[in-house]
Amino acid sequence: MSGVVEARVGQTTTKSYLERALEDGHAKITGDGKTQRIHYIEASHSERYSDPEEKVRAEFWAELIYKYEYKPERMRFEVKVPRRTPHDLADIVIYADKDDELKSPWFVFECKRADVSDAEFAQAIEQACGNRASLGATYAGTVAGLTRRLLRFDKFPAGERNKNHIADIPVRYGKPPEWRFYKGGFRIEKGAHVPASDLPAIPREELRSAIRKCHQSLWEGGRRSPIAAFGEFCKLIFVKHRDEKNPDREDGNPYAFQRGDETDEQLAARIHRLYDDEKSADPTVFEGKINIDPPILAQCVEHLQGISLDRTELDTKGVAFEEFMGGFFKGDFGQFFTPRELIAFSIEVLNPDRKHLTLDPACGSGGFLLYALDHVRREANRKKKRGTIEHFRFWHDFAEKNLFGLEINEELARVAKMNMIIHDDGHTNIVGHDALDFFERPMSADGKPLGPNRDYILDKNKGLKPGSFDLVFTNPPFGSVIKRTEKAEGYLEQFELRNFLSKSATGSEPDESSQGEQDAKRGAKAVKDRTSIKTEILFLERVHSFLKPGTGRVAIVLPDGILTNSSLQGVRDWLLAHFQLLAVVSLPQFAFSHYDAGVKASIVFMRRLAEGEIVPDDAPIFMALAENIGYDATGRNTFAVTPVSETPEKEKIEILSSDLFDYRVTYEWSTTNPKKPGWSERHREIIPDTGLVAQWRAFQEDPTPFFV
Repeated sequence: MSGVVEARVGQTTTKSYLERALEDGHAKITGDGKTQRIHYIEASHSERYSDPEEKVRAEFWAELIYKYEYKPERMRFEVKVPRRTPHDLADIVIYADKDDELKSPWFVFECKRADVSDAEFAQAIEQACGNRASLGATYAGTVAGLTRRLLRFDKFPAGERNKNHIADIPVRYGKPPEWRFYKGGFRIEKGAHVPASDLPAIPREELRSAIRKCHQSLWEGGRRSPIAAFGEFCKLIFVKHRDEKNPDREDGNPYAFQRGDETDEQLAARIHRLYDDEKSADPTVFEGKINIDPPILAQCVEHLQGISLDRTELDTKGVAFEEFMGGFFKGDFGQFFTPRELIAFSIEVLNPDRKHLTLDPACGSGGFLLYALDHVRREANRKKKRGTIEHFRFWHDFAEKNLFGLEINEELARVAKMNMIIHDDGHTNIVGHDALDFFERPMSADGKPLGPNRDYILDKNKGLKPGSFDLVFTNPPFGSVIKRTEKAEGYLEQFELRNFLSKSATGSEPDESSQGEQDAKRGAKAVKDRTSIKTEILFLERVHSFLKPGTGRVAIVLPDGILTNSSLQGVRDWLLAHFQLLAVVSLPQFAFSHYDAGVKASIVFMRRLAEGEIVPDDAPIFMALAENIGYDATGRNTFAVTPVSETPEKEKIEILSSDLFDYRVTYEWSTTNPKKPGWSERHREIIPDTGLVAQWRAFQEDPTPFFV
């Protein structure tokens, strides 16, 4: 039936409250399109159902009937409020029990669409409270999707907005419950089990809406920078996730990350305690305190409290958080984000398995690590029965023991950890540190320590040993220049590549003589030491250091200048002496322009050579040009779409094709945004052996046809 939303929990589907009300004859929908109307039978009231806010109100009205047990004949819509202005109307009014004449309003509600701003929500609260005061009701409430604010006035003055919160709507005129959400879906009252709400899995659109509203609240209209707001958001998600996973909470007990009968300050103090406790238990994730004023913190809790991060499908979480982070990291933070199509392609080509030690030494927000984890999880789905301990151990051991990340920006390292936690962990081995730093404190020839006594790479994590990794995936920072004067003594001297550069290759010094240029082209050592070197050049040698000799492989995004500039011939000579070049996939000029980085680049795949190994001159190299990579310079989707199946306003499946590979994408119909109901992505997976991935597989089997 049009307009009815089905709630998806795991693989099961349950009827919405509104669908139940329609089936039971409490309401009916007539007409189509813009002429569609909903008729509330007992209230003898009709409204235009195509109005977005009416859909919100209709679902909430049905929830009042089936969840909170209020009789539809005791509820009325658009109730006139006795004020001077003739147009003040209350959205929903519940009248007192046994009030057949409907003269004693009990609860007054204002309903808004899910995506209202904080300012609009605050205005709606005032409207609900004003209507309540004029009608003489006991309670007032404002509902906007998952966000709700409920206030009582039986013991408080009409102007109170902070000391009079209640956790949830009373059931059948009863006493307001102390909490709204209880583990197991019941609470214990006088020794008996009383039904209560557990945290639900939610559709992607609702999760996106909650995330967006939470970040908007934290941003506070520009008072915080986006990166600072995002950092605080990650702290709250960390607390929320850990609260859901608390192994000490027994069924029938309330969750801690929710609003109870308390002030903003009391709620904030409890969230701070939760954060401090979790930070003490896992000090590697965050530093510092939550830096959010109590009213804003309370708003964020209200946005997030009604969702289960743990129960919501991994695909739903993955798509929602990835889209949110993708939008966030564009613009000023674009250098920290690699488009997911390029990540997915790199993962498919190198095909990690659960035994591979895997590293991203410039992990940013953790994209390569997440996709490697998802790749192994899909392998677990194929080989082990879901829900078994064997299935869990198959992928979780990989996440816990085999995934490593380094990120020089501490704030971003915490974002990467948070991203991994949301995707069911793997954050333990993400380290906030410079991947180009010394592995350990350098020593002089006579065995005395050099440099400051501080943490070096191996001090942060013993697993980051040179020569130990099977796979490296990375998109290192482009263009920045590392100067000797800005680093510790011996920092640049770690790197052999400094001797294979012409002066012009440093990015900051004038060209040497033509003889020096020719020496560099031949790969000869330059006469003078380098005083500055571009970051991406140093990363090539550091990646080599991390990989296992003979077998370690890397997928690395490189600016085309490294592959083509004459002044960098020495770098290419060094590369060919230390790596076997497996494949080069050239990307369009715009591949990173959507993320404010317009450098022409390629994805280069290589294998570290064993000691003394020499690659034959005729060893085949896979060379490819990717033109359609799934998006254009503006970020617009450019996949070729092939429909597979569609059930109108229910579900559809499509094949999305690019030069890199094909996706199979499943969509579900969503009316979460009543203004724009439509298809919402639920799940996507790469179709094996499609696009350039298929050509790479064929090339590995037999390269001969590619050179005809």
